[in-house]
Amino acid sequence: MRQLLSALSYFSIFFAPFLFPLIVWIATQDRYIAMHSKRALVSHIVPFAAAIPLLILTFGADNPGSVFGYIVLFIIIYFGTFIYNIVKGIQVLREYA
Repeated sequence: MRQLLSALSYFSIFFAPFLFPLIVWIATQDRYIAMHSKRALVSHIVPFAAAIPLLILTFGADNPGSVFGYIVLFIIIYFGTFIYNIVKGIQVLREYA
């Protein structure tokens, strides 16, 4: 059950990116599950934190090249964290197998 809740915290990128890891982190007494749910929550927040400068650049930039470059950087960050969550979820499931 520990591995399942921990892995679901990472896999929640598909169905409830912020809500599920936050609920698991608050509700659990187990340090192992809390550690993984906190890591999953942070990894779900990173792409959205990277989007804040993108919004600021979009409205205040005179150079469209800089906006395009930041959009590419945002896409790389987003897909990197997406792949990270999938890999970590599989690793947690395989830990005790």
